[in-house]
Amino acid sequence: MPIYEFKCEDCGKEFEKFVVSFSQIDSVKCPECGSSNVKKKVSACSVGGSSTSAGSCTAFG
Repeated sequence: MPIYEFKCEDCGKEFEKFVVSFSQIDSVKCPECGSSNVKKKVSACSVGGSSTSAGSCTAFG
């Protein structure tokens, strides 16, 4: 189950939210101001190929 990154378009707060279903993304509200005017950020994740390398995740937005 994914954790998505969001940004509030009203107050500028960036936050992460655990979303059980993709259809619930439209109901996400900002934890700072309560606005539903939030945008899902684009994230790019990669996982290392060996057991000794750590995965990394970088968000763009």
